[in-house]
Amino acid sequence: MVTAPSVRYASYPSLDDVSVFITGGADGIGSALVGAFAGQGSRVGFADINTDKAAETVARCQSAGVAHVPRFYEIDLVDIPGLQAVLSAAQDDLDGISVLVNNAANDERHDWKDMTVEQWNERLNTNLRHYFFTIQALAPHMMEQRRGAIINIGSSSYMMQEDFFPGYAIAKSAVEGITRTMARTFGPYDVRVNTVLPGWVATNRQLDRWWTPESEEQTMRDQALKRRIYPDEFAQLVLFLAADDGAACTAQSFLVDAGRF
Repeated sequence: MVTAPSVRYASYPSLDDVSVFITGGADGIGSALVGAFAGQGSRVGFADINTDKAAETVARCQSAGVAHVPRFYEIDLVDIPGLQAVLSAAQDDLDGISVLVNNAANDERHDWKDMTVEQWNERLNTNLRHYFFTIQALAPHMMEQRRGAIINIGSSSYMMQEDFFPGYAIAKSAVEGITRTMARTFGPYDVRVNTVLPGWVATNRQLDRWWTPESEEQTMRDQALKRRIYPDEFAQLVLFLAADDGAACTAQSFLVDAGRF
């Protein structure tokens, strides 16, 4: 996994021994989130379809000597009944879940002119639908405990006004709608809901598939900070919002984009 230059990150005692569930935790930003929460002493479960990358993430956490080795649940998040079964099992395995991070997505490029109804549905199912159904499954326990944090990972992609992945960008723009709607619903139970939007984060996938000298030059012109954003430093804001330190934050959207927008 691509990591940021060595820095000293904060420690959040309120995350110690707290149960966390992360979707899309096998690779990229998701893997960084799994490692960040495990490093805080949290009990982490994560779901993904990529078993090989998931095994690498678990092994990396084991080698770091975390208190609780993350649990991996193999599932295609488009399969809502299967996802619901996984979430039920994870709640039993982790003794309830107090923090949910909706992260899984796929930013595969596609042309708006060629989009079919089936492809449109697939883009929304992959990048949006499961966000709601994970919340539906896990929020009741948080409400009963009168404690919880839901962090939805959005994307700044829709702010770019580019058309190379319209289904993805449109789905991701709706994530903020989920956040603001559900924050009002859960607020009386002290359950917080926020969105964190990454800029162009230098994951292995992005570097291998989309990153070019020309695109990096354009990005550096647009950003206030003239450097790459790394997955582990993106994860730090998610930790803050999940911890007691972020207890007064809800219904908000936070950009981590090096000042691009």
